[in-house]
Amino acid sequence: MDKSVRVYRSLDEMKADEYRYWQSRPVWERMDAVEELTNIGYAMKGIVVGRLDKTVVRIIRRAER
Repeated sequence: MDKSVRVYRSLDEMKADEYRYWQSRPVWERMDAVEELTNIGYAMKGIVVGRLDKTVVRIIRRAER
């Protein structure tokens, strides 16, 4: 984990840096962060949200000829 302190001269500069950071992360990591923030938001409202009941499977079809 990067524990360095960054000083920004403007809000736009900070947002651009944050955007670059999240774009550098793999999709699964970004989705995990969204799930975590969503659960925190629901918890703040007193709603407990569990995980999906079923496993999601991706099936790749053969190319049609």
